Amino acid sequence: MEKKLSVNHLVISFRTPAGRVQAVRNISFDLYKGETLAIVGESGSGKSVTSKAILGILAGNSIIEGGSIVYDGMDLLKIKEDDFYRIRGDKIAMIFQDPLSSLNPIMRIGKQLTEAMLLKGKARQRASRAAFNSMLSLLSDTMVKACAAGDSAKAEKLKKMCKDFDKFEFKHIELEQSYKRAHEAATEAQDAIEDVLFHIEKNAFEDEKYSIKEIIRLAKQTDNEYVADKECYAKLVALTEDLKKASGAEIKSKNYQETTKALNSMKELLAEVLKKHEPDFFCMGYYQVFGTQPMPNTDVPKLNAFLHQYVDEHFMQEFMDYAQEALKYSADRSDEDKQKALALIAEKKKVFEAEQLDKAECQAAAAEMVKSVEKSIDRLNIIKDSVAYTFGSSMKAAMRIYFEGIGKNKKAAKLYAKQKKKYDRIVARGKAPSWKLPPEEAVDLELAKEDIVKLIERLEKHYQEVLESEKERDFAADADRLIVFFKENASGVVNKVTKQMAKYRALKLMEEVGISEPRKRYHQYPFEFSGGMRQRIVIAIALAADPDILICDEPTTALDVTIQAQILELINKIKEDRNLSIIFITHDLGVVANMADRIAVMYAGKIVEMGTSRDVFYSPAHPYTWALLAAMPDVETNERLEAIPGTPPNMIYPPVGDAFADRNKYALKIDFEMQPPMFDISETHKAATWLLHPNAPEVEMPKIITERIARMRAKGGAGNVE
Repeated sequence: MEKKLSVNHLVISFRTPAGRVQAVRNISFDLYKGETLAIVGESGSGKSVTSKAILGILAGNSIIEGGSIVYDGMDLLKIKEDDFYRIRGDKIAMIFQDPLSSLNPIMRIGKQLTEAMLLKGKARQRASRAAFNSMLSLLSDTMVKACAAGDSAKAEKLKKMCKDFDKFEFKHIELEQSYKRAHEAATEAQDAIEDVLFHIEKNAFEDEKYSIKEIIRLAKQTDNEYVADKECYAKLVALTEDLKKASGAEIKSKNYQETTKALNSMKELLAEVLKKHEPDFFCMGYYQVFGTQPMPNTDVPKLNAFLHQYVDEHFMQEFMDYAQEALKYSADRSDEDKQKALALIAEKKKVFEAEQLDKAECQAAAAEMVKSVEKSIDRLNIIKDSVAYTFGSSMKAAMRIYFEGIGKNKKAAKLYAKQKKKYDRIVARGKAPSWKLPPEEAVDLELAKEDIVKLIERLEKHYQEVLESEKERDFAADADRLIVFFKENASGVVNKVTKQMAKYRALKLMEEVGISEPRKRYHQYPFEFSGGMRQRIVIAIALAADPDILICDEPTTALDVTIQAQILELINKIKEDRNLSIIFITHDLGVVANMADRIAVMYAGKIVEMGTSRDVFYSPAHPYTWALLAAMPDVETNERLEAIPGTPPNMIYPPVGDAFADRNKYALKIDFEMQPPMFDISETHKAATWLLHPNAPEVEMPKIITERIARMRAKGGAGNVE
């Protein structure tokens, strides 16, 4: 599966008047394309902090102490705000808990839906142009190296082919955008006619002049030979005149007989228009720029076949062959450099395995490793190698934690010694201090050193896997993906979002999220909608830029049960329709039972259990997961629901051992002394509890959970699959 997001060893704390609160403590997880990952836990467990870190909207008093959040070859913790502006909302969008607080109460819904589309349009155009130009320039240079070494004539030919590709690709987009605008106008005109006819039938036709004027305007914008040819367009214009005359005479009498007749005739004509085949504008772009004969006058299917054959014979087959050679050349050079990088890393890794690290020696070794890794990156591969791209910034951050930790530990030791004397004096007087001693060390240097070594080993393992997979790489498929990349970015350059286009898309989004009568509700304010409808609007706004990742932060908490189910069903449908990757944050395990592919259970800033939905619901392993399940309402449960005793720990002074130990009736002695590692239960399931240690005593999960699992198995649930 394609990995969309990778969170690695994330550590976040907050400055407060009472001290530094450790909110997220060394968590790691991956998000894959098309999956829903649920992050579940009580309030204060670090769920929302993690999601806000991904979106770059943490509070001003936050401290990112370590780790990385990798998306599209970038570490989101280390990029500039200008770069984040192109990602936030566009690539990664978020739905918040309270829909009303997410909306401007004095701005109409329509404007709130279109505002982001219009504001982001220019930035998206600039980013698309930069991506297109840089990749085409790189392809041109690599083609020359791969196919024309020492042959200046062939080198010039290859450079010209890339320039020609640039020319006709932009012509293709201009043609397609002209068609799309006309086609969208025809679609919107048809929708508007159906809306007006419905209101006429119900004797509820209002704002007649505006509605008729809008239909006429849209009909006249269908002037594109592949949408409405000259004859068809002339008929549409004639019908608009009929409509104008009929409606002008009938508005006062409220008898819309002739108006209805004209609308139905226009509706039938538009239906025929919208049935037409769409031309192959990519091939047409080449023919219009480089073809020597007039465009054949034939139907669209035959025209497409002709154009496709023409472009293949005159340009595309040869261009794709050269592109494949360039991709293979780039991959081969990259593989050679990866082998060199692995050899260098194996040598330099020893520097970081010493008992005590030397700063100058580590910096020199890291600089050599990073330079070697940077050189080994295959820049022509459009699927960015996130591990390689972020290795340098991750090494820098991990080393900073270690070497700054030495100074922090000296300060912590002095403070501890001072506070310990005061603490001991109070105890000696027979009193119990009302405060806890600060930690003796601020940073676990051994753990920080281990993190550096793990980071290096992670790259080594990744490169070994990449080198193995390269043997079966399909360069023809890669060349196809490269062409798709060029098309998408060229589209981003030419695709200027106008107010009309933004409105049309907003109406379609409102329909997609289940808002009835979108044209009417487009002009309403947030207070005119129910809570569930407001959340649908927030979802529509989040989808406006067609993001890769959607973060849902407790999106159903403020809604009643029936509306919750509707919103969850909607999110599931959107995920399937758009192939979205979703991070779903909630405190309620029951909410994600039928929508999460995988579940991460968080407690006190750490992930304590991770697995598929089946793993967590049918084979829960951590006592905290048991506690959440035992507290989850169930109509068929006869046992009394079990509340979790106590409260979460004070994260200014995190517990030495398992943070859940004080509230865990199954806690072992070691739980109070040492944090448990993540134990692997299966390939998909792991949990951080000492109960999974081979020497741990046998402990059965609560009866309320075992009975519920048995009932689910009996009903044919996922648990029947062994």
